[in-house]
Amino acid sequence: EGRLVESGGGLVQTGGSLRLSCVASEFVLDDYATGWFRQAPGKEREAVACISGVDGTTEYAPSLKGRFTISSDNAKGTVWLQGNGLKTDDTAVYSCAAQLDYGCENWLSQRGKYEYWGQGTQVTVSS
Repeated sequence: EGRLVESGGGLVQTGGSLRLSCVASEFVLDDYATGWFRQAPGKEREAVACISGVDGTTEYAPSLKGRFTISSDNAKGTVWLQGNGLKTDDTAVYSCAAQLDYGCENWLSQRGKYEYWGQGTQVTVSS
């Protein structure tokens, strides 16, 4: 059964950077749009960024574009999320999810089913 495993979370100071990894096993990223969600305590889940496994196009939540960069290597089955200039509001559990690739606009809109989810990794930004 396919799965996603995240790593790279931790504690970082305001203005710092972090790189999260999401590794897929038992399925190939080529057929999926994969991306990152985050959820802070007491807040709704928020889509951060997505990358298409078919053609590598990316999409970002408008409010987060410019500080976060998503990338992937399908051969390695890995998707990364680089965050720069982190703020305390970026504190959340970050999870990756994969959806059959109907495009990242669909992925970001949270329409449809996500076939695979990771367990999440905590990112804490301290002031």
